[in-house]
Amino acid sequence: MADANQDVSEKFKHIKTIEDLTARIREYHPQGDIKMIERAYQISENAHKGQIRRSGEAYISHPLNVAGILTELKLDLVTIAAGLLHDTVEDTHLTLEQIKADFGPDVAELVDGVTKISQIKFSNTHAKQGENIRKMIVAMGKDIRVVLVKIADRLHNMRTLNHMSFEKQARIAQETLDIYAPLCSRLGVNTWKIELEDLSFRYLKPDAYYDLVQKVSKKKKEREKYIEEVKTILNQNMKQAGITCEIQGRPKHFYSIYKKMTARNIDYDQIYDVLAFRILVDSVAKCYEALGIVHSLYKPIPGRFKDFIAMAKTNNYQSLHTAIIGPMAEQIEIQIRTHEMHLIAERGIAAHWKYKEKGGIDQQTEKKFNWLRDLVSWHQQVHDSDEFLETVKNDLFDSEIYVFTPKGEVREFPEGATPIDFAYAVHTDVGNRTVGAKVNGKIVPLKHKLRNGDRIEILTSPTQTPHKDWLKYCITSRAQSKIRSFITAEERKRATHLGQEILEKEFRKVGIAVNKVAKGLDYEKYIKEVGASDISELYMLVGYGKITPDKVIQRLAPDAKPVAAESEKESFLGKVFKEALNRKKKSDAIIKVSGQTDILVRYARCCNPIPGDPIIGFISRGRGVTVHQASCTKAFQIDGQRKIDVEWTGTSSGIRHTKIKVVSQDAPGLLKLMSETFTNNGVNIANAQIRTTKDNKGVCIFDVTVKDTKQVLKVIADLQKIKGILDVERVNA
Repeated sequence: MADANQDVSEKFKHIKTIEDLTARIREYHPQGDIKMIERAYQISENAHKGQIRRSGEAYISHPLNVAGILTELKLDLVTIAAGLLHDTVEDTHLTLEQIKADFGPDVAELVDGVTKISQIKFSNTHAKQGENIRKMIVAMGKDIRVVLVKIADRLHNMRTLNHMSFEKQARIAQETLDIYAPLCSRLGVNTWKIELEDLSFRYLKPDAYYDLVQKVSKKKKEREKYIEEVKTILNQNMKQAGITCEIQGRPKHFYSIYKKMTARNIDYDQIYDVLAFRILVDSVAKCYEALGIVHSLYKPIPGRFKDFIAMAKTNNYQSLHTAIIGPMAEQIEIQIRTHEMHLIAERGIAAHWKYKEKGGIDQQTEKKFNWLRDLVSWHQQVHDSDEFLETVKNDLFDSEIYVFTPKGEVREFPEGATPIDFAYAVHTDVGNRTVGAKVNGKIVPLKHKLRNGDRIEILTSPTQTPHKDWLKYCITSRAQSKIRSFITAEERKRATHLGQEILEKEFRKVGIAVNKVAKGLDYEKYIKEVGASDISELYMLVGYGKITPDKVIQRLAPDAKPVAAESEKESFLGKVFKEALNRKKKSDAIIKVSGQTDILVRYARCCNPIPGDPIIGFISRGRGVTVHQASCTKAFQIDGQRKIDVEWTGTSSGIRHTKIKVVSQDAPGLLKLMSETFTNNGVNIANAQIRTTKDNKGVCIFDVTVKDTKQVLKVIADLQKIKGILDVERVNA
């Protein structure tokens, strides 16, 4: 970790010239084609000529440093060239065809994989973000180097994020913490993961970050002395046992410490295990021998030992982890691994890189990263960009739980996984037919949370089908996706049946059979216009209310007599939408529905969107159009066919309610300071819930009225500056 008083962005040397870059490459690839790298630099420099970054530097400094970051993993020259050219297609006149002609298909495919989707117009930035991530994931399935270039691009942007506006800093940092840092973890690139997490922490919670930096700095000399003492003791004992080793000692990185503080709800002074030691040995046998010596010297802390050598993590990480009571009763963590394991832990997939002639990963390496295939497969199953983004976030959770099948096979799951997650991991049919589960021989409910070492047996029934409630009890992408797919298919069947009844009845009223008009060029042209592929999909659209029966009749049978009366069984969604069109809102509308501002809308209570939030809308029974936040998990349970385009008008004509949660020390005067902060920002407190925890922390949940997200971000930033405030966040419920 960087010194406590040193920004993480200064951790690595800034590359200023192409000579700096080529010198780095020659260190690990002395026989490489440096001329190709120099040519890529020249083309990139010429293409970006005249472009300036927000920092005031020439734009070429960005691709140059992205390429430099890629050399940290000692990546091949094709990847380095792609790093130099990665923004040319998106931001300059250069085309993929030109890059392919100059550098070959491999470089062109990598550049294409990291190029954002800029030609398509999206309804909101959240949808665009989702589709850009989808494109990257799909390209990553073909060549993993795509994501390494993309992460290097993000890492340099994070290192220079101080030149962006406050709102962009928060948005980019959150996306980095949600997507890119977990991707680094899954790829095993620990050095990048740590820096991305610390940089995200710095911009998301600047006051908490710098407060922690200051506290860590105060104990720097004391900590360095302690580290040297422990290293000396361990070295002496290992030497006496005949074990040749390298011992490293370091403080944990800032975000890791902060997570411990918030998870345990304690201050920095109450955290004892902020130091970590690493023992590197020559063989697996020596790892266990070294562990025995450590445990003979110091008492191990029960429940804190993990053997990732016998059961490696998904990203191929291997190490022994133990926590002990060290000298002066300090709690310290120790990792024991071989030098090869350490290389893989630091550089991940790049540490065992082997290319075929056309690029790619050898079969042995590919098996170690099976999760990649699953991640890529989600893009084919999930068509909605918002749902896909949530799916990726969930799927990137680190596996923390190791459980066993009845046959003794090991399965990995994120913390909080349930028997439903286990069942769908076995097979989709097993998941769909699950009625119960046995954990360690005892029957448990489906919402039971699995623990390390559990032995799971799934109970099934041929008559069972998935329930919507199951989505509350599962956390893996596979389980959620399969359950949603089943529920959506059932809803579409019902909508298709209802739509057929409605349409046939309406056509009968004008003396025409549907099957007579469901053919010919006019019919084919019409169903393409409405987004249907056949008559069944047309029925479904009518059943969902996306198309009203009279519109179908007017188009397919224009000479028929007008419908005398509205069908009693007309789609409730069609009726709702028509009613919504006819009802004017009393206040000025702040939501546009399909470009119109006079449609009845309501805001979902589950996520309570406010102006500035990415949003999506759904036609709802008896309620017009319901607006959700684009990231709302409950919105993903609604069939996408009911989705309708919505957007903020950009003019706030009223106020919206949201909740802000503040965790603080239980100190006098803090509540007064919080109240003044809300008032100074023009935010009114409608309600407040205040309680004190057993460990003397204050938890306040304020129900406030605001204009938009900018106002919320400003008040959160100001609250974080108050001394004694530990954490501030916006909450939905």
